[in-house]
Amino acid sequence: MNDICSNMKRLKRILFVCLGNICRSPAAEEIMRHQIELRGLQAMFEVDSAGIGHWHVGELPDPRMRRHGARHGYDFTSRARQFSPSDFDRFQLIVGMDASNVSDLQSMARSPYDLRKIVCMADYLRHHPMHDNVPDPYYGGDAGFELVIELLEDACEGLLDSLV
Repeated sequence: MNDICSNMKRLKRILFVCLGNICRSPAAEEIMRHQIELRGLQAMFEVDSAGIGHWHVGELPDPRMRRHGARHGYDFTSRARQFSPSDFDRFQLIVGMDASNVSDLQSMARSPYDLRKIVCMADYLRHHPMHDNVPDPYYGGDAGFELVIELLEDACEGLLDSLV
């Protein structure tokens, strides 16, 4: 894990990042928010999401992700935005959904301090050891969206446990 995670008292803001900010990262944002609320920790955290690319800025999450999320009791309603290097100033932890997202984020880091903030979501999976990333469901079918929600529930719980 990351040394940023070792000091919970300083960690307040988490940013989830995927390619377009319409599937995985907005789902992670809401799932994490839900888990934070279940534990009564809302005052300790701020969560947000962003995309590497600009293609979907201002859009709601993909309708398929919203539909699958609703089946699990989630309301994915955040609007897509593009990641900016200034996000390194605002967030203490920046969580990429896959190795490509992590690499893109690392290429935008301005300092070793920025680099230390970047982690991969799959590092927090506890019940899915065969997965080393949260796969992009965009070009797949329903099973891919269900898998993403399952992985994100696991990883968000693992991340939150590591922080508290």
